[in-house]
Amino acid sequence: MALIGYARVSSVGQNLDVQLDKLQHCDKIFQEKVSSLSSKRSRLQACLEYVREGDTLIVTRLDRLARSTLHLCQIAEELQRKQVDLQVIDQNIDTSDATGRLLFNMLGAIGQFETEIRAERQMDGILKAKARGVHFGRERKLSDEQVIELKRRRENGDLIKHLMADYDISKATLYRYLSQE
Repeated sequence: MALIGYARVSSVGQNLDVQLDKLQHCDKIFQEKVSSLSSKRSRLQACLEYVREGDTLIVTRLDRLARSTLHLCQIAEELQRKQVDLQVIDQNIDTSDATGRLLFNMLGAIGQFETEIRAERQMDGILKAKARGVHFGRERKLSDEQVIELKRRRENGDLIKHLMADYDISKATLYRYLSQE
């Protein structure tokens, strides 16, 4: 019956110290710095493979563990299949009893709802900005006149590598300009 901790932050610039401090009572801690949206959460996978019947997986918050309600349910199902309990420190959840399991499922659903609402607001903001004429993305490297000249030079046999150097653009950008109508 081991206590296994899992700590994650979303980016390299963030710090694991607060989570690690809360998990210091654990027998073993898996930690990583990777976005929850990333499919390459190797330390989480290693953690889930490591836990055994009777162990308890401990995290500081639910959002450190899963990227969606579906993912959270998948993890919960795997833990249940392996007969591993889950404790979430900050939200005071312990799935070793019925009340903890109910709270776990409710908070997971609320967390997913918040994520979806935030995404909707972000999309609304983007659409409003576009309606005001805000341009997203990188500025075009070449003017319309330069694109015409670039196409003319390529038709006349100029090498791709020379065009890339002359216009200071990558091969992908060059081909993008050449394919424009």
